[in-house]
Amino acid sequence: MPLPRKHLITAATLLLTAGFVAGPTAQAPASADGTRSVLIVGNAVAGTVSFIDAQTYANLGSFSVIPDLAKVFAGWNPLQWVDYGIANADEATVDPSVGGTRYIDDFSLSPDGTTIYVSRANLDDVAAFNLETHQELWVSPVDGIHSDHLALSPDGTKLVVSATTSAEAEVYNTVNGALEGKFTTGTYPHQNTFTADGKYIYNESIGVTALPYALNALKGALQLEKVDASTLQVVKVWTFPYGLRPFVIAPDGTTMYADMSYLNGFIKYDLNSSQTLATVQQPYSATAASESYDSYPQNSAHHGIALSSDASKLCDVGTIDDYTKIVNTSTLTTTATVTYPTGSIPYWALTSADGQYCYVSLSAGNAVSVINYATGTEVARIPVGDFPQRERNATVPGAVISALSSAIG
Repeated sequence: MPLPRKHLITAATLLLTAGFVAGPTAQAPASADGTRSVLIVGNAVAGTVSFIDAQTYANLGSFSVIPDLAKVFAGWNPLQWVDYGIANADEATVDPSVGGTRYIDDFSLSPDGTTIYVSRANLDDVAAFNLETHQELWVSPVDGIHSDHLALSPDGTKLVVSATTSAEAEVYNTVNGALEGKFTTGTYPHQNTFTADGKYIYNESIGVTALPYALNALKGALQLEKVDASTLQVVKVWTFPYGLRPFVIAPDGTTMYADMSYLNGFIKYDLNSSQTLATVQQPYSATAASESYDSYPQNSAHHGIALSSDASKLCDVGTIDDYTKIVNTSTLTTTATVTYPTGSIPYWALTSADGQYCYVSLSAGNAVSVINYATGTEVARIPVGDFPQRERNATVPGAVISALSSAIG
């Protein structure tokens, strides 16, 4: 359904109001071994990923993950076109001015930084590309009508992709794209996260987002589950009253911070006791205060949460509020707030590789906001491609940078 607030900004407005823009020209030198540390941003509507220098915040260029788009469309049967139309119509509710086209939901890079694996959203497939040669290595279909969040195993051999409408996550061999197995999930599976040792996978579900708030009880199984990565057997399930959105698990392995559908804030949850330790309700912005639950983008009030490297600060993204709050994890109080123009749709958070900064994608502003955890200040706002969402840290060879398109996204 239309969101009345999502029509006020353009990329130019957003960047000008920031007061600064990290330009695409200044570049830090590569390391002695020729590699470069980068932030990579998936531009969902453009079908590209932008590469950002992690030191200077210069936009180094972009890579298209839909070079085969005409071929994909030409090979579809009528049912696939119907599914594509349904998926596009659903995504269009997030921002009617942008529409529902989504070519990237999530992505990850191989440990050596030369291969990108992409969940291609409404194309309902997952694909792999060589970033140096731009060769498409393989494409595999995903069940249902939408390919959602993915996660790469720490050893780079397995790729887990949520099949949104099929209540399952699918596991692919990264060498050839072969489907190696599946595991059952809650309704509308969403984020996947491997534990650092690669032994387990966490998968959460958001429920049928097209149903209104009044029918929350009919949205399906709203849960987090822990899956043995070797056997793909579910070993534990936690249930929640509302859909579980982005989450992060603290280094202790038991404390989870998570966004939930309709909650204008986040929860702190103990995975051992299966208890909610705290519910933090953040203040509504003036615009958000007048919105109904059913106008929230895909049911999300806050959609983005990250943890500093020392686990002392949270980066809490207020999607309907057009702000990001830095929160002290000991007291769960806000220490700083970074605000954005109305309608920016801040939609994802990622902690930098050094743990000192939070990257927030501003989907409607085609930019990434960089926030210093220690000071709570925005230190850069970086122009990227059309409708940025997911972000990843990576180290890539110099040859990957040399092969990029000069376009920022």
